[in-house]
Amino acid sequence: MESFEKPVSDCYKSISSPASGVYKDKGSKFLSFAFPVESEDRIKELIAEKKSEYFDARHHCYAYRLGLEGKIWRMNDDGEPSSTAGKPILGQILSNELSDILIIVVRYFGGTLLGTSGLIQAYKSAAADAIANAEIVDKIATKEVKIVFSYILMNDIMKILKNYRIIPKSQQFDNTCTIVSDVRLSDLDGFIKAIGSKAEITTE
Repeated sequence: MESFEKPVSDCYKSISSPASGVYKDKGSKFLSFAFPVESEDRIKELIAEKKSEYFDARHHCYAYRLGLEGKIWRMNDDGEPSSTAGKPILGQILSNELSDILIIVVRYFGGTLLGTSGLIQAYKSAAADAIANAEIVDKIATKEVKIVFSYILMNDIMKILKNYRIIPKSQQFDNTCTIVSDVRLSDLDGFIKAIGSKAEITTE
């Protein structure tokens, strides 16, 4: 019986640009901010910026998810009862099948306790509003490759790059040439095979 390998899927959904939302309940105000992100370093910067900007708020809760399969994620309740803030925020990210996204919800306390169910609903609704105001886009997962080859093989290498619609990010031409490019994840194996022994390839 003939078997077939499942093709690699390199498409996933994210947001194109920052978006915001708001939810109010019993005097409490929940300001939500969604950001497209690609690294945890950038996430830390954005969280610090919002904490500084809204320094007088009681809570700065968040959740994020990164990568093609969303395997890098985290949620934070920032002092709210366990699982009443970060979890519902992350839940909205997951239900919309998004990745490379950070959502921060800043809460100003209105003086009336909302209870566990009220908090969950508030953080869920605030996150949902930010997502609703964002543009959802398809992203392509890529892998950065470094190609090192002899100058006499320049035409061969450039033809392969063209066939795979790859645009170099950086290039250096001498007796030994170096090109750094992003290659679609679904094209990576085929691209490496096409290059064969013509060049030395390393992936970052």
